[in-house]
Amino acid sequence: MAVPDHVSIHTVESLYSDHHGWLQGWLRRKLGDTHQAADLSHDTFLRILTSRDVTSIREPRTFLATVAGGLVANHYRRRAIEQAYLDAISCLPEPQVPSPEHRAIVMETLLEIDRMLDGLPPKARRAFLLSQLEGLTYVEIAEQIGVSVSMVKQYMRRATQQCYFSLTV
Repeated sequence: MAVPDHVSIHTVESLYSDHHGWLQGWLRRKLGDTHQAADLSHDTFLRILTSRDVTSIREPRTFLATVAGGLVANHYRRRAIEQAYLDAISCLPEPQVPSPEHRAIVMETLLEIDRMLDGLPPKARRAFLLSQLEGLTYVEIAEQIGVSVSMVKQYMRRATQQCYFSLTV
């Protein structure tokens, strides 16, 4: 992972040495898990190192809490997706249970889909998933989520655009 030219390594080192302990404690209280707090603290500084101009940060702890808070939300969302998948495969008969390798591939795919659809309004996201995963028609989707067929078309257009543009970034 390359460090952008505008990031001062010295400034990040200073930010880290001044606030890492505080951030890790904040995350530990939020998560109740020392190891996960350490991982997300590390990820917070890695994200800052690779994407931000740290020289313009005025309130370091507020900034760190905001970045870390987004990572915590992603962590919980990932856990919810993983648990939903594990619950779904736990109902399968033993011969149909996917191998650990296949489960890992499916999980990565589910997480990638989640990332691509992140930011869509809930109804647009649901319309897209009902269409793509359950094969419902636009009329069936409209009935299920309580909107017009033309609104379903708008949702699908927006979701498709979001998926396309997330692949080109």
